[in-house]
Amino acid sequence: MNANISLSALHSSPNQPDAADPRFIKVGGFTPFTATDYPGKLSAVVFVQGCPWRCGYCHNPHLQPRLQQPRHPWPQVLEFLARRRTLLDAVVFSGGEPTVDPALHDAIADVRALGFAVGLHSAGIYPQRLAEVLPLVDWIGLDIKAPFALYDDITNTPGSGKQALAAAEAVLAAGVDYEFRTTVHSSLLSDQELIDLGHTLARMGVRNYALQTFRTQGCANEGLNATAKPGYPSEQLAQQLAALFPSFTLRRG
Repeated sequence: MNANISLSALHSSPNQPDAADPRFIKVGGFTPFTATDYPGKLSAVVFVQGCPWRCGYCHNPHLQPRLQQPRHPWPQVLEFLARRRTLLDAVVFSGGEPTVDPALHDAIADVRALGFAVGLHSAGIYPQRLAEVLPLVDWIGLDIKAPFALYDDITNTPGSGKQALAAAEAVLAAGVDYEFRTTVHSSLLSDQELIDLGHTLARMGVRNYALQTFRTQGCANEGLNATAKPGYPSEQLAQQLAALFPSFTLRRG
C-alpha cells in the first residue's frame, strides 16, 4: 500500500513539542482504514520512517530517510485509534522498515493496550529487533526479495541476504501467523530463480507464500516501470510454486 494516503487532521506542527520525542515512533504516513493489509481484518496502517535498503521497485521511496520530524505525531495517532476501537480490528505497522525505529516495541504495546490486533510488514532487515517484537505481533507479512544469495542485487545493500534468512528463521520459530511474499518483475528474477526460491522456502517449512506483481504506482525507477510485462508471472509458473506450499496466493495488480 502507498503511504501517501493520510489524515490531514494528523499532520505534525512545529508547535507540537512532542513531535520529535525519541520515545515515540516516527510516523511517515497513516491510512485510517483498509481491508487488504491484514488478512481477514479491517485495519489502520502506520507507515514508519526509515529504510536502509534501496530496492528498485520500492513504492514508498519517500519513507526511506529518517527525518527529524514525523509527519504525524504518535500521540495524535493513538488518540485517533482510540476513537476507532469499535470500527477497526487491527493496526498494521509498515514502512519503510518498522524495525528501524527503536520505539517500535513501545508503539506496538500502545496499540495492544487499546485492544487491537497487531500486524507487521517487514523485510527482515534487523532480525534481532524483529525477534524482540514478534511476541507482541499477531500476524506478519515478511518480504522475501529473492533467493538469499541474490539479495544484494535487489536491495543494493551488501550482506542483506544473511539478514533476511535470519529474519525468516525467527518468524518460523516464533509460531506467529505469517505470510512470506515476493514481489516479482521479469527483469529482476527469472522463472528458475523463483522456482529455486520456492523450493528453499518449502524446505525451511514455510507454509503460506504469495507472489505479488510489480506495481508502477509510487515506483521511482523508470527502467522497471518501462519494462514491466503484463501477465507476468505466468499461470504455469504460479502453478509450479503453488504445488510447493499448503497455501499459495498470486496477487496481480
